This record gives sequence, C-alpha cells and structure tokens, in this order.
Amino acid sequence: MLYYLFEYLESTYQFPGASLFRFLTFRAAMAVLLSLVLATAYGKRVINFLKRKQIGETVRDLGLKGQQEKAGTPTMGGIIIIVSTLIPTLLFARLDNIYVILLIITTLWMGVIGFIDDYIKIFKKNKKGLKGRFKITGQVVLGLIVGATLYFHPEVTMKEKNTTVITESFELEEVEGQEVKSLKTNVPFFKDNELDYSQWVSWIGEGAEKYGWMLFIPIVIFIVTAVSNGANLTDGIDGLAAGTSAIIVLTLGIFAWVSGNAIFSDYLDIFFIPRAGELVVFIAAFVGALVGFLWYNAYPAQVFMGDTGSLTIGGVIAVIAIIVRKELLIPLLCGIFFAESISVMLQVSYFKYTRRRLGEGKRIFLMAPLHHHYQKMGYHESKIVTRFWIIGILLAIVTIVTLKVR
Repeated sequence: MLYYLFEYLESTYQFPGASLFRFLTFRAAMAVLLSLVLATAYGKRVINFLKRKQIGETVRDLGLKGQQEKAGTPTMGGIIIIVSTLIPTLLFARLDNIYVILLIITTLWMGVIGFIDDYIKIFKKNKKGLKGRFKITGQVVLGLIVGATLYFHPEVTMKEKNTTVITESFELEEVEGQEVKSLKTNVPFFKDNELDYSQWVSWIGEGAEKYGWMLFIPIVIFIVTAVSNGANLTDGIDGLAAGTSAIIVLTLGIFAWVSGNAIFSDYLDIFFIPRAGELVVFIAAFVGALVGFLWYNAYPAQVFMGDTGSLTIGGVIAVIAIIVRKELLIPLLCGIFFAESISVMLQVSYFKYTRRRLGEGKRIFLMAPLHHHYQKMGYHESKIVTRFWIIGILLAIVTIVTLKVR
C-alpha cells in the first residue's frame, strides 16, 4: 500500500524521499524490521491472550525428558508468524504482483487449515485434530491453485537470453530475448541445467507439449503437500522448526533476488524470471517473523506455533521454491524436513513389515520423528536443535554453491 502511496506522492508532488520506495532493497529492509518488531513487541501480548483463553498444549506421555513440563504451554502461536508476515507485506510489497498474491493466498490458506486442526485439538479435546483426509484435501487444493496459476497466468513468464545474429549485411546484431511461457526448471549439478516438464509428455504424440500442465500441476501438488507435512513433523521441540525454516527461507530469498535480476541471473546462468524480485519483500517479512517468533519459541519455549504455524511455513517454502524454479533443490535445502519425514516413513513401514513377518513389530529408531530419537539417546533438546541448525546452514551453503557447480 505504501508503495503506491509514495509512487503517487513522487509523481504528483515530487515528495522528498518518496523515490526510496521504488528500491526493492529498501522495502525489503523495512519489511524485515517491521516484522521483527511486530513479532517481538506484540508476540508477548498474543501469548498472554492465549494463556487467558487457556489455549495450551496437551502433552502425551512419550517418556521424553522434560516433556511433561511443556503441558499447558500456549499453542497456536503460528498466528504471530502469519500476522507479522502479512502486515509488512501489505505495506511494502507491490500487491499487483502475481507472485506476492500467490504467497498471501498460501499463507492464509494453510494458516486456516492449521488453525482448524489446532482448534479441534484444543477446544474439542481431540488430540488427533483435523482428520488426515481433510488436511490432505486442503493441501491438494492449494497445490492445484498454485500449479494452475503458475501455468495459465499471463504474467508468469521467463525471459529468453539475448542472442547474437548475423544480419544480411554480415553484421553482428544482438536480439533481446522475449518473455515466454515455459515449464522449464533448473537442475542442480549439471552443465545443461534445464529440465522442461512439457518434454516429459512429448512421447504421447505431436503437439502433446501443450498438455504439459497435466504433469506440472500434480508435481506442484506433491511438493506443496510433502513440504508442508515435513515442516509439521519437524515442529516437535523448542525452536527447531522456526530456526531451520528461517535458514531455508533466507536461502530462497537469495535465489528469488538473483532470479529476478537480469544481470545476476545471466552471470549465474539461471533463469531470469521477470517480477520475481518482488518476492524478496515477502521473504524478508517472513524471515523477520520467524526470527521474532523464535524469541519466544527458543528453549524453554513460551509458546508453540502449532499446526497453524508449521503447515503455513511448509506451504510457503514449497511455493517460493516452485516460483523461482528451484523445486528440485528442496530435498537438499530442506534436508532437515526430508530426514524427519523419512524417519517416520521408515519407522512405520519397518514396524508393520516385521510385525507381519515376525509377529512382533520392530523399530529402526528409538522414536520417530528423528529429533525424538536423539532425545531418547539422552541428548538435551537445545543441543539437538543447535546441531540441526548447523546442519541446516551447511545444507543452505551447499544449495547456494549449486548455482555455480555444474
């Protein structure tokens, strides 16, 4: 909103300093500062409100050290993250940008699903929360909206690289690349780092490429569902989900900035995505909200994010990665989420398999998700969280390095 206000003031009245709002870096800086202030200054008020309404976590006895002390800790704190992200975004981002609109929709959509899940757990006293099929349905519908928008919306384009041609008079002339619709994405570690989803359906017959959306949209649905559930599983001990997510989102912010910059995208040989730079404002606000929330969520936690926060975080991360064409880097960048999800799948599968074959179920891990395994081994949760953060930073660095390692 402020962008349009100062644009008007600059063009009409030459208002001093109004031109600052044309700069992406300035608006991103203001967004991260405001989100930090909102999350830290007003987060305490939200926590006190949750306490007054007795919106506290119910804890099952899993035999984990310090677990029972967490009973009654306010939950649904993901509201702090959502509000602290959306207010700076609405103030400093260009609201006519399709990518910003998609991320606002994602935040609200996943926030509502998580809120309903938390509401059922707390007020209906049903620890299982929202039934899995309804939760998955909500994630699938969001993936469908995101996938269809990214394929069909006219402003979702890539710009072809400039080419040099020889004219009829045998002179060299540079032809500027055009904005085109494309289903291409970046493939890490390969010199020819392009993958075109539409080519995967070309075997059907001539002209089949125009039906590439039939493959692209299901892939988007899978990514949104997988990452949001991965973030949900990671939210098990104080500060783990918020800290690792801040690292991931900050890395995606770097990708968004270089992808939306014609000079750096050309230098790094990645896709130039017009208008993608505006994502940086939303990402800056999101990082600020996560760090501000971490102020209260670090051990010992004064508030939990609940599914309201964890599902929202996962959904936003997935959509940003898809927009900047870095979805194939998700298993690496979101390695913590990936490991937590895999540990649960392996544990459940192996238990069912051994029970069927041997009559008694056996386990690979002492407990799943993975962070609980280390708790069972006797590690303090603050040490587990710190080491997971370190691993997350290492994964983020390797992910960034893939821009040049091919």
